[in-house]
Amino acid sequence: MRFLSFRHQHRETYGAVQHDRIVDLGHQFGTLAPDLKRLIEFDLLGEAAAYASTATDTLGFDDVALLPVIPNPGKILCVGLNYGEHVRESGRELTEQPTIFVRVADSQLAHGESIVRPRESLKLDYEGEIALVIGKGGRRIREDDAYDHIAGYACYNDASVRDWQLATSQWTAGKNFWRTGSFGPWMVTRDAIADDHVMTLTTRLNGEVLQHSTTDKLIHSVPRLIAHVSTFTPLAPGDVIVTGTPGGVGSRRTPPVWMQPGDCVEVEVDAIGVLRNTIVAE
Repeated sequence: MRFLSFRHQHRETYGAVQHDRIVDLGHQFGTLAPDLKRLIEFDLLGEAAAYASTATDTLGFDDVALLPVIPNPGKILCVGLNYGEHVRESGRELTEQPTIFVRVADSQLAHGESIVRPRESLKLDYEGEIALVIGKGGRRIREDDAYDHIAGYACYNDASVRDWQLATSQWTAGKNFWRTGSFGPWMVTRDAIADDHVMTLTTRLNGEVLQHSTTDKLIHSVPRLIAHVSTFTPLAPGDVIVTGTPGGVGSRRTPPVWMQPGDCVEVEVDAIGVLRNTIVAE
């Protein structure tokens, strides 16, 4: 099932998608679980899905404003250089351990909102990725057990301000500009995507395919990422791991392709859906 977070009539809540309409789960579960992160933490996804499957009081997508799938994650841990083609185009060396950097929650935005190109740069790049949402927390999670800790998957655009990212050896600034990390439109629960399913990721800019790859090309697999990250920090329900972008980023093209105000960028994952945003200048 697909779960999402949204705002309706000035109230932030969450729901499930049923027959392309939204069941507001906050009305039923909000006293115990005021947001989607809490619903996951209290292991209520199954109960919520059962309720949504028979609910008749629904909302249309035009009636709501979507929020990032998890608006309030405790941690957003992003993986760099996790597809061979992207490692090669970046001119970097493959490392034995995953490259991890952090995003902050208020750098995120939702499907349908506008990614903001900051005044300080013209070099705004796209990075289509797949995000996983942690369902069950833990420390030093074994790779063999890793899938049991996943609540679901979502599309992610780790849009990057490249000159700020590459100005030093640390990437934090270029990866955390306000309203650059798009997360949505929803989370597809783990039970809807087989653990061995090879997902296809495509990024389009104004309809042109610029990135296209599959998850069997990940250098560090999803179980490996969960095991590695949970070694140095305990994972908690609602934490997000963004698994890396394939080759084809704009900064490595000749000439470079930067996202411009008015552009439309889409990240599509065949098993999840399409994350769509326009670009605006701040």
